[in-house]
Amino acid sequence: METQFLTDKKGKKTAVLISIKEYNKLMRDLEELEDIRLYDEAKLLNEPSVPIDDAFRIIEAKRKSNN
Repeated sequence: METQFLTDKKGKKTAVLISIKEYNKLMRDLEELEDIRLYDEAKLLNEPSVPIDDAFRIIEAKRKSNN
């Protein structure tokens, strides 16, 4: 990864410049880490779960009933 730094008049680094490609990769990685964190947090709650297909059916039924 090629990284450039922006500096102030005293030479202190104030910002980082990266390519759009690298930025998009970092955002995807960050989203994946957030999903993992949320999953781990949900597992700690030890609450009953619903299979994903059932959850989609419930959501779809609620969506249709609101229209």
